[in-house]
Amino acid sequence: MFRTVSLRSQLLLLQVVIMLLVIGVVGVVAASLQAESIREAHRQRMVGVAGSVARLPSVVDAYDGADPARAIQPIAELIRQATNVTYVVVTDAEGLRYSHPVPERIGERVSTDPSVPLSGETFVGTETGTLGSSWRVKVPVRGAQDEIIGSVSVGILESEITDDLMESLPALAAWLAVAAVVGGAGAFYVSRLVWQRIHRQEPEQIAELLTARDAMLHSIGEGVVATDAAGRVTLVNDEASRLLDLGQGAVGRPAGEVMDASVARVLEGTHGTAELVLSGERVLVAKATAGVVGGRTVGGMLIVRDHTELHRVLGDLSGERDVTQALRAQAHEYANRMHVISGLLETGQAGRAVDFIGRMDAGGALWGNSALAGITDPEVTALLLAKTVIGREKDIEVAVDPESAYAPGDARMTSDLVTILGNLVDNALEAVGHDGRIEVLVAAEEDGSVVVEVHDDGPGVPAERSAAVWDLGVSGKPDRPGASGGRGIGLALVRRVVDRRHGTAVATRSDLGGACFTLHLPAGARSGAPARAAAGGGDPA
Repeated sequence: MFRTVSLRSQLLLLQVVIMLLVIGVVGVVAASLQAESIREAHRQRMVGVAGSVARLPSVVDAYDGADPARAIQPIAELIRQATNVTYVVVTDAEGLRYSHPVPERIGERVSTDPSVPLSGETFVGTETGTLGSSWRVKVPVRGAQDEIIGSVSVGILESEITDDLMESLPALAAWLAVAAVVGGAGAFYVSRLVWQRIHRQEPEQIAELLTARDAMLHSIGEGVVATDAAGRVTLVNDEASRLLDLGQGAVGRPAGEVMDASVARVLEGTHGTAELVLSGERVLVAKATAGVVGGRTVGGMLIVRDHTELHRVLGDLSGERDVTQALRAQAHEYANRMHVISGLLETGQAGRAVDFIGRMDAGGALWGNSALAGITDPEVTALLLAKTVIGREKDIEVAVDPESAYAPGDARMTSDLVTILGNLVDNALEAVGHDGRIEVLVAAEEDGSVVVEVHDDGPGVPAERSAAVWDLGVSGKPDRPGASGGRGIGLALVRRVVDRRHGTAVATRSDLGGACFTLHLPAGARSGAPARAAAGGGDPA
């Protein structure tokens, strides 16, 4: 059965083929250059020999003798043997030979055209003569009056040039063979290194792993963000993009530039401890770990879960529990009062029973707070009533300013008010002590903006911390046992809601002696604002 060639073998074969092609081309080019070099060396030598013979006085003087060949032949042969050329042929102006390696051909007309040198030019080229194909040079011979009286032809057989080239090719071939061996070893090493770097996986396996990874990362309910060793974002899944409001341009940028500062700090820590953080107006549980591959840290991994809904539900549950306890206490209180009335009636003291009933007030009723008359929004009213009952059970008076007025209207404003009041009142309930007092004012203005004031008689906020109290993680209360990052969220969340509305939030000293939080919320929410945050009952600062 056919088996697909492994990636390692493919890399090795491709590199070897490319290497052999390159070495082959280099070998051909090198051989061509060597042949040209040999031919050029012979040309220069032949030009030198031919010029020397043509200017030799004994040769020029022999032209005037009765038998020029008798004088020129010995000289030409001596020079031919000394310079290791194939022939030195001297002719007259008619092309008749005065010298030749084969003495019998002296006196015959040359077999190639002598017109070029006899015209005063130098000829260089390959021609076929009586001795065969040769690389030759022809120069004119000039007499005493500079007239052309003959020519000198010096040549080397092409076969001899080929033999010279073949003598140099073994050395070239040896170097090419060494290059091939070194290249082959390098190709083997590179293919093995690549194979190890991809963890001995084949391309199909890598594609399957990437597909499975993408499917898993983008389908899980937790946000995942990965960074490299330099802190740049390398991976973001869909849930992380939603929770952290990361756009398409987040990958490749430093984490601190695209994430909320509190989230980026958790990622930089990579200590593996889950912490509560804020991203926009979302309450998240964030956990960062170091990315280790082969014992080497290659980056970091951040996992975030949306804690907003759970944060709201836990707060609502806490509020409902307090209301339930308040109703139970009221039931006991009314039972005791009914027992008193029953006893008075049974003992015939009807007058005193009437007096006792007259002295009873509606202070224990849930719906007996007339200060809430100006607040007609059911959500805000329900929240303040619940906080009033919770405060009563803690011996803390939560009073709503009679000047308060807020009617149903902008649903987004109502949602923001519930978030703000829930966190500010809870913050005040934890700050004040026994028999404490909290005053709340909610006033809607004509332009649709809302002013919120929450006063308490607790320890207050030091002037030097009035600005920092809104920062995430800043709290005047100790952390709960076993909690990590659970404090300092409430006021930070309030500040972010105010910032989204381009409002103002100020912490000052209250006339009651404690803290006073004053907020101004302009009408209309900023477009593209983050999703709804945790409402009342959120963890206070």
